[in-house]
Amino acid sequence: MDRVRAHIVVSGLVQGVAFRQATVDEARRLRLGGWVRNLADGRVEAEAEGRRDDVEALVAWCHRGPPAARVDGVEVTWRAHGSDPAEPFVIRR
Repeated sequence: MDRVRAHIVVSGLVQGVAFRQATVDEARRLRLGGWVRNLADGRVEAEAEGRRDDVEALVAWCHRGPPAARVDGVEVTWRAHGSDPAEPFVIRR
């Protein structure tokens, strides 16, 4: 099984539009581990870990986001999967 980790940074109108909670909902639906948080500069940052197809599906979802969001850009950095089992996907403050 091909497991990966992706570091994702989303820019645009992505704060104050339930982007974090929608990301949690989508990541949990895909059975991914990781986290999502707001950045001080108005972007949203996430780290997702799991099966490659599922992580790629979350990255594709991030290009759209929830209905109220306007996504201008998505930066993805692929990393090696962690050695420990991924924690359930959560919002970090």
